[in-house]
Amino acid sequence: MPGNSFGQTFTFTTWGESHGAAIGCVVDGVPPGVALAEPDIQKHLDRRRPGQSRYTTQRQEADTVRILSGVFEGVTTGTPIALMTENADQRSKDYGEIVQTFRPGHADYTYLAKYGLRDHRGGGRSSARETAMRVAAGAVARKVLDHILTAPVSVRGALVQMGPHGIDRARWDWDEVDANPFFCPDREAAREWADYLDGVRKRGSSAGAVVEVVAEGVPAGLGEPVYDRLDADLAKALMSINAVKGVEIGNGFAAAATSGEDNADEMRMGADGPEFLSNNNGGVLGGISSGQPVVARFAVKPTSSILIPRRSVTQSGEETDVVTKGRHDPCVGIRAVPVGEAMLALVIADHLLRQRAQTGTAGPVRTF
Repeated sequence: MPGNSFGQTFTFTTWGESHGAAIGCVVDGVPPGVALAEPDIQKHLDRRRPGQSRYTTQRQEADTVRILSGVFEGVTTGTPIALMTENADQRSKDYGEIVQTFRPGHADYTYLAKYGLRDHRGGGRSSARETAMRVAAGAVARKVLDHILTAPVSVRGALVQMGPHGIDRARWDWDEVDANPFFCPDREAAREWADYLDGVRKRGSSAGAVVEVVAEGVPAGLGEPVYDRLDADLAKALMSINAVKGVEIGNGFAAAATSGEDNADEMRMGADGPEFLSNNNGGVLGGISSGQPVVARFAVKPTSSILIPRRSVTQSGEETDVVTKGRHDPCVGIRAVPVGEAMLALVIADHLLRQRAQTGTAGPVRTF
């Protein structure tokens, strides 16, 4: 398999390049009868869309989505759903000087090593432009979750660190996430980040970030206990996002510094079954959802396209310095927030359909 598809029962395949005519995806495995229209998808694409502030790339793309198949009279038919958005604001001439030069931190060299050729225009298939279709597929996944489950599943994300500057979790407010250009849940941190990123941008440099995604309302019992663990699939999903270099579930790496008694998620019996007293394991135990919020974080490296000269080599073996021109995100982690949300929704939808196929139920097999 060439690696353009994700999922087993709920699957999606993306296609297209950054500077091609269009990008799109095919979503398969969606049950029939799910209410779906283009506005259901567009509202999520609008959150990821470039050019909405001075803190993101100024490429102007409407990212207007079209449903080409799989929907009839407002509901899904059970057949593959094809989605497409046209590219409108490519400036391929910005990349003319790097036709024969490898940009440090980019996939230029590795693509050439794998395929023997590369699309130098914005990185081609390796461009973060591809993630727009992940967001589109994730919007379909959210509709599937709403269709199957009686209780709603909330999938949300936030930027919790920019460069070395983290949020104060005591000030976490979900309402703040869409009230600032950083998807930041801490109003004061967002103000500080504005000044910090302005300085980074004016220097011609870039900053990394950490994104946290949370799914609440996920029923217990989703996931497999060995190779197809819910957290393993989620880690793969998040790690597949452009520029992501680390993923953690729950307490993640911080768990290594705790004791067994502190890290254990103790339980007491509630009116509707076991109730957990903490969520150190991020809603997943033994690869299977516990019914608690599924919590994951991923680290995004600084954007590799910067105006500060970096040392590199050409395809002919000559040493050179590279300055990457064009329109680029000074912190690519900002627009990675809706992408992380989409990948979380896609993983949960896939495992929900797999659970229903295996056990005949979308929730716990046994209730207390």
